[in-house]
Amino acid sequence: MNKHERTRRHGLVLAAALLLALAGCGEKANLAPSQQMGENPPLPRPKAYLLPPMKVPDFAGWQGDARPQVATGLQIEKIASGLMHPRQVLVLPNQDVLVVEGNGPGEEAITTPKQLIAGKIKNQSGKGGKGGNRVTLLRRKPGGGGEWDKFVYIEKLHSPFGIALVGDALYVANTGNIMKYRYTPGETKMSDPGTELGDLPSTVNHHWTKAMVASPDGKYLYVGSGSNSNAGENGLEVEYRRAAVLEVDAATGASRVFASGIRNPTGLQFEPQSGKLWAIANERDEIGADLVPDYLTSVREHGFYGWPYSYYGQHVDDRVRPQRPDLVKKAIVPDYALGSHVAALGLLFYTGDALPQYKSGAFISEHGSWDRAPLSGYKVVWVPFANGMPSGKAQDVVTGFHSADEKHLFGAPVGLAQDADGALLIADDVGDAVWRVTGARR
Repeated sequence: MNKHERTRRHGLVLAAALLLALAGCGEKANLAPSQQMGENPPLPRPKAYLLPPMKVPDFAGWQGDARPQVATGLQIEKIASGLMHPRQVLVLPNQDVLVVEGNGPGEEAITTPKQLIAGKIKNQSGKGGKGGNRVTLLRRKPGGGGEWDKFVYIEKLHSPFGIALVGDALYVANTGNIMKYRYTPGETKMSDPGTELGDLPSTVNHHWTKAMVASPDGKYLYVGSGSNSNAGENGLEVEYRRAAVLEVDAATGASRVFASGIRNPTGLQFEPQSGKLWAIANERDEIGADLVPDYLTSVREHGFYGWPYSYYGQHVDDRVRPQRPDLVKKAIVPDYALGSHVAALGLLFYTGDALPQYKSGAFISEHGSWDRAPLSGYKVVWVPFANGMPSGKAQDVVTGFHSADEKHLFGAPVGLAQDADGALLIADDVGDAVWRVTGARR
């Protein structure tokens, strides 16, 4: 580190120290997340902050036999522990389960006191834990009791997140590229060294995750590419192919922007009845505890969803300059609000029979807020669907990831999958575990 860099860093630390006392002293939310859930969420007036409110529980982890709480009629078991930031789960045709372990690459420059403070506050919750940069394979033990056997399946990845299997082609989305491997059933370690299918936007990496899903016919991969800023403050030249859903040819790696203006599309799935692509998205920060609701929406080809110029349709974000009224008037209103700052990271349309009360709907994992009091998210919810569209209030399915007084964090849900028996699998990146939810035994 040169003298100039040391001086700049020292200045940031001093400024951060002066502002740190303000970080947890912002105004409390006036709306419960449930009040902002549905097709027409209330949207209060935006607020401006020297430093946005910041609040996270301190990391505690799961102690002893502690586990999340589940809705009536369900039970939950831990099938894997000791992982390194598990993010996504994929069930293979032979019932093995792949777990993607990764976290941000730490390549974004720290240029403001806010970034320094936010990083320290988030890290105290355990959300900044080291990622494994690997894929682990889980295999149920004979007899089915206890935790499953674990095998390191793919190593030396670079902040992986998305994963998809099409025939014998296994695709893994690192933060900067998509790797393609030849899948051989039964292997506990990938024998194919893999090839790069295509690149993904990775400069700066304000949002590093690359969610991914294959089209039903296997011809295309759809990838979520988050923005390189909160609301365009780093300049739009660094937002190329960002805040978008990309369509990637699974054979050639050629890609195009399928839909744009989605700040951070963190989960992608095809709705089984309509066949349409849906996404969950994390919206912008720093304009209020009750702004802006994260959302679930169908993704239209060539559709524009507002970022950075507007939110939730045509609600203009006055921080963005210059404005683009020509684009704002085209901004699509999302289909379903999930509540502000819940940080939705996992999406699964459930089609199994083991949990019949949740058929015809979508499970959504909410990783949890860092800039809101009281906390929002930190649970798995279920949104009912009818005729291919959301049709009612979300229901809590898995909760208890933090203490009742909001001081301690045990875990945080991310990726979701449905196993061969119809059970719900949940990757918990703070608790470094994978959970399995089934119907309660009678």
